[in-house]
Amino acid sequence: MKNYISFPRVEGLSSRQAHTNLPEGTYEREMGKEGFFGPAAHIYHKNPPTGWIDWEGPLRPRAFDLTLLNQIEASPWDAKCVLHNASVQVRFWRVPETMEKLARNGDGDELIFLHQGKGDLFCDFGHLAVEAGDYIMIPRGTMWRLESSEPLTALLIEATNGSYMLPDKGMLGPHAIFDPAMLDIPSLNEAFKDQQADENGSGKTWQVAIKRRNAVSTVTFPFNPLDAVGWKGDLAPVRINVRDIRPLLSDRYHLPPSAHTTFVGNRFVVCTFAPRPFESDPDALKVPFYHNNDDYDEVLFYHAGDFFSRDNIHPGMMTFHPCGFTHGPHPKALAGAFTPKKSATDEYAVMIDTRDALEVGDLPSGIEQPDYVKSWRVT
Repeated sequence: MKNYISFPRVEGLSSRQAHTNLPEGTYEREMGKEGFFGPAAHIYHKNPPTGWIDWEGPLRPRAFDLTLLNQIEASPWDAKCVLHNASVQVRFWRVPETMEKLARNGDGDELIFLHQGKGDLFCDFGHLAVEAGDYIMIPRGTMWRLESSEPLTALLIEATNGSYMLPDKGMLGPHAIFDPAMLDIPSLNEAFKDQQADENGSGKTWQVAIKRRNAVSTVTFPFNPLDAVGWKGDLAPVRINVRDIRPLLSDRYHLPPSAHTTFVGNRFVVCTFAPRPFESDPDALKVPFYHNNDDYDEVLFYHAGDFFSRDNIHPGMMTFHPCGFTHGPHPKALAGAFTPKKSATDEYAVMIDTRDALEVGDLPSGIEQPDYVKSWRVT
């Protein structure tokens, strides 16, 4: 049971409604608890809270150009780890045309976000045709493999020692953002049966690479272990495409990122930013507000579109804002804080917010963009 020390007060120049009607010439900064869900204060500054001219130390904002990871890895367990902690592991994977071994994750549920390409997923539960923009949640212990009909790249988000769940949508009801009926499941269709066709007397062996505690064991079968003829229950891989996500909107108030939560893990969330109209009220902020991320590390993977709040960002890049400093829109975006140049956003992005500090993986030279911290400078 939580009982925060709460005593709403007002001092000096301020707005009575957060993110709207800011005192002239001020910049609003939100400082809060529990990632926009707890008590908060809004502080109004004379200067942009990100107006630094220098930065030293491990909390600096970081950016990675994952498009420069060009090596095709035979297994998802060989994919480069970008960020990780005890609850989540984020990899970037260039998928082979055909996986040599099936994969099975013994460490947690796997969320595959397909950034590019098209192909087929075969797993214990059947077959799914997959394409760019798909989230595919694969429960822990499922055997699976991917085949690429067009080159596939994927973001892998492991819920280490945990399970993925849907967010509590509260007063919005269960059908907001996306209806659970939109979740597709694999089918025991002809494509699934065809991949079993060489079973009788072929002499072919099949291998499954099982990851547990980040070590891989290989199990060899004299038959295709994806040989199911039926199944029942309420546990299976599910798929939804970002095109089927209907973001929450407010004409008069800029909603916090938490309003766009898609999946919930243990001590982290996965959110989706999808195209939406800008707020129409002239007093309402049209860009992300300055805020402290004092409870969560924040990660953003840029999938497609025009990323209006960030400069020099392209699809396939990832930004990482460690917990402990204020951040917000870049200077060019700030110019459109109340009068945007377009009527709507045009971006798809995946956000990962983690309650515990993330570590950066062992990435090749050149992947990190060292000047990213300078992108908030007013020049």
